[in-house]
Amino acid sequence: MAKPYFQVDVPITHQAQPDRRGSYVFTGQADSGREAVRIAREVCDAALAAHAAGLAVPRRRPDGWGARGVRPGWEPDWAAARAHLWDTAHGWFVRSARSGAPVPGLPGA
Repeated sequence: MAKPYFQVDVPITHQAQPDRRGSYVFTGQADSGREAVRIAREVCDAALAAHAAGLAVPRRRPDGWGARGVRPGWEPDWAAARAHLWDTAHGWFVRSARSGAPVPGLPGA
């Protein structure tokens, strides 16, 4: 049986301009919200380490997790991170700009 998809919302603050705030959003399969936050942090750390080393940010893993939009200079607040089951019927449902069809490989596709 496939693991459920989770969305992890992580508040971020710009290191040089602390009044600038935002959030990172990660999605992927996990057994629990706690595991989802752990995996989100793992892929975020891997992306930042790759960027710092001048390497390409790793692509999405087979379990759906990735961190392609993570940028240096923004500090994640992992203590405030929240995981939610990803409900494609009421949450983000990505569709292809050309056909309106679900994007292959994403939940709901």
